[in-house]
Amino acid sequence: MDIRPILSTLARHKTAAALIVLEVALSCAIICNAVFLITQRLERIDRPTGMANEEIVRISMGNLGDNPEADALVKQDVASLRALPGVKAAGSINHVPFDNSSWNSSIQLAPEQERPSAQANIYLGDAVVETLGLKLAEGRDFNPDEYSNWTEMNKQNARVNLPAVILSRDLAEKLFPGESAIGKNIYSWNADNTPHRVVGVVDRLIRTNDNGGPAEAGYTMILPARDLTMGTFVLRTAPERRTEVLKAALATLEKNSARRLVLRDGTFEDIMHNYYRGDRAMAWLLLTVIVSLLVVTALGIVGLASFWVQQRTKQIGIRRALGATKGQILRYFQTENFLLATLGIVIGMILAYGINQMLMGKYELPRLPLLYLPVGAVLLWLLGQAAVYGPARKAASVPPAVATRTA
Repeated sequence: MDIRPILSTLARHKTAAALIVLEVALSCAIICNAVFLITQRLERIDRPTGMANEEIVRISMGNLGDNPEADALVKQDVASLRALPGVKAAGSINHVPFDNSSWNSSIQLAPEQERPSAQANIYLGDAVVETLGLKLAEGRDFNPDEYSNWTEMNKQNARVNLPAVILSRDLAEKLFPGESAIGKNIYSWNADNTPHRVVGVVDRLIRTNDNGGPAEAGYTMILPARDLTMGTFVLRTAPERRTEVLKAALATLEKNSARRLVLRDGTFEDIMHNYYRGDRAMAWLLLTVIVSLLVVTALGIVGLASFWVQQRTKQIGIRRALGATKGQILRYFQTENFLLATLGIVIGMILAYGINQMLMGKYELPRLPLLYLPVGAVLLWLLGQAAVYGPARKAASVPPAVATRTA
């Protein structure tokens, strides 16, 4: 099809053509970035924790602090929880992921290293691997003689050293790229600058929060400390028994000491659901924006196309009288819309890149992958063709005699 008549017509309707181009450009720019942001949110929600999410329940109680009976009480609590029917594993732990608490430490590979090799999230507790349902990729779990008592560690002038450490795979690969971490030494938490010896590597264990960004979400390590008095207990059971086990655990802890206050309790899946509430809300908001933009763009194209059909009724009639078929009239308007949409998409891609650069600078978002640009372009091309089809089909159906008489 010769596009010169189309270009000539568009030149005579500069304002209407510019409105469509601008509308398509803004839609393309916003939609590309919105889809990218939705993808980022969904990927964040779907991050693997490495834990048996559906089997874990958590109980947080008031910190026992300086209670002289704290050590004995925690020992009793843990033993009682492990004895409950349906409990696969249980222990006291310093924190669980996504629960508004975070213990972190720098890691060196040499005693006098000036700058740390990594920053890692620390998990402390008894039987953390078993209780959280972690999978060992290399090495072993802690031996009983490698654990230190939390109360002894916190005594004044205590110089307790934790001889062993378990790393996540992400952290192990960061510290020892291309080689096994088992048997290696790291320097982090011990007094007197003595090393921790790596005895195991778990396949995955997520940080308790988002410190360090997505790249460091798996930088975690486990240290052997038992009978923690912070008041956080974790139990693992069959998914269908979580409610039953949680109820029994609360009754058991209250029986051991009625003076303590339960701050939070529930399943780990509930914790995750609450933590990602903002991400889900943002994804739905952006999806609403995308749908609204597509609807507005489609209505704009339909409105302008209908207006143009009315303005060019006589021209259409003359073309039909000269032998133009319905298909040729239909292709004329579709080609016209395709040219306008293409110009708008090109401008929109440039705007999309500019918006992404601004978001990268202000909110530390990653660079917009180029894949999103052609996806947005195809979406708007299809939308434009669908939106113009109705008015174009109506124009092609007008008989030549009627068109020339009513024009």
